[in-house]
Amino acid sequence: MLKALRRLAAICLCVALSLGLMAPAAVNAAGINPDDLAVIRRQAAAFEATKSRLPDLARLVSDEDWVFTRNLLHGPMQEVGREMSYINQRLDRSERKDADKIARKLKEALADLDEAARLQDGSRLQRSYSNLAASFDAYSDVIPAEAFS
Repeated sequence: MLKALRRLAAICLCVALSLGLMAPAAVNAAGINPDDLAVIRRQAAAFEATKSRLPDLARLVSDEDWVFTRNLLHGPMQEVGREMSYINQRLDRSERKDADKIARKLKEALADLDEAARLQDGSRLQRSYSNLAASFDAYSDVIPAEAFS
C-alpha cells in the first residue's frame, strides 16, 4: 500500500511539474510577453532615433540637396526596415498584417524619395517626403505604448 502511494505521489509530482513547464508566458495588457516587449522597446528606440532625423531630411529636400538627401537615406535611415521587421515579428498576430503593410509602405516611400533625389526631380522629391513623413507617423501608431514607457 505504501509503495502504491509513493508511485501515485511521484506521478502527481511529474504531472504538476509538466503542467508548470507548459504554462504560457506572462503577457502584458497588449498581449505581448516581457521578452518580446524588451525587443520591441530596443527596436522602437532605434526607430524613433531614425524618425528624429526627419527634420534634417526635410531641410535637405527643401534645399533640393540631392547628394546629402541620398546620403541621409543610405546612412542613418538605412536600418529602419530592419527595425520595423524585428518589431513586427514580436507583435501580436492580429496586429502583424497591418504593421507589415505600413512597414512596406514606409520602405516604398524611402525608395521613392531616393529615386526622386537620384533623378533630381524636385516636385517628386516633395511628394515623396510627404509620403515618407506620413508613413513614419502611421508606423509609430503601430508600436505598443508600453514600448515607450
